[in-house]
Amino acid sequence: MTEIAAAAPAARTMSAREWGLLLLLGAIWGGSFFFARVAVAEIPPLNLVLFRVAIAAITLHLYLAMRGPSFRLAFPMAGSFFVLALLNNIIPFSLMFAGQTELGAGLASVLNATTPFWTMIFANILTTDEKLTWNKLAGVALGIAGTAVMIGPGLLAGIGGPVWAKFALLGMAFSYAFAFIYARRFRSLPPPVVATGQLTASTIIMIPVILFWHGLPGLFTASAHVWAAVFALAMIATAYGYIIYFQLIRSAGITNASLVTLIVPVSAIILGALFLGERLETFEFLGMGLIAAGLLTIDGRLFRRRGQIV
Repeated sequence: MTEIAAAAPAARTMSAREWGLLLLLGAIWGGSFFFARVAVAEIPPLNLVLFRVAIAAITLHLYLAMRGPSFRLAFPMAGSFFVLALLNNIIPFSLMFAGQTELGAGLASVLNATTPFWTMIFANILTTDEKLTWNKLAGVALGIAGTAVMIGPGLLAGIGGPVWAKFALLGMAFSYAFAFIYARRFRSLPPPVVATGQLTASTIIMIPVILFWHGLPGLFTASAHVWAAVFALAMIATAYGYIIYFQLIRSAGITNASLVTLIVPVSAIILGALFLGERLETFEFLGMGLIAAGLLTIDGRLFRRRGQIV
């Protein structure tokens, strides 16, 4: 069913700078769990989504006004930004919250870590320059296995539960994968403009949702330290994070950029050990080792012969 195609385009190997950006983005998005953990103590999840995207959008509009480029570059693709917002924010956030009402966070992390696999599968079908390679398939398999091992008992706690909740979390990974592919059409725009356009569209979508679902009463009621966490989540993990995200898609390609989902759980666990005093277990070190091996395999420098699957 599969064969090696020598005539297909060669796989894209990331530069040291692109690997650095990928690791930085993984650290930033791993750190977002700290801020979210504080924020959800007083702010309902959907409200938090609105605050996250709205504050990030305002931050990026101010950045563009002061530093440029002009946001007018986004106007010809206004409709496309709403599709990107649905695929990259609204749909996956909603499916994640729905699924996690019935399943543990461990299983959610593992299913989210399958995003690079689905991205490679869909990109192999829908694009001509992002074809599957053996080393990438093997590397992603190692990464998913490493994530499962690293989560350990938390994964076992979430394996039960209704089938619909598991499909919801798998749908989250599908949505992210299609978002990576759809984001290719914005590669002619500067990454800050793309990030601003996506988050602006997400804000416009979320405002009527929140007004219908929760209404205005109590919308802005939260402690000062909670608002500090919300602003950090929005300005660092979202505004700055998505600039890096779209820069990676532009320079490294969608399948390489999708590898960030393998790094995020590692970052979250390491930061928890450094700043929250959480103890690292042996199985967590083993899982991190498998993920590292997966990333080295994906990089491809360890292999002199690489074939493509068509």
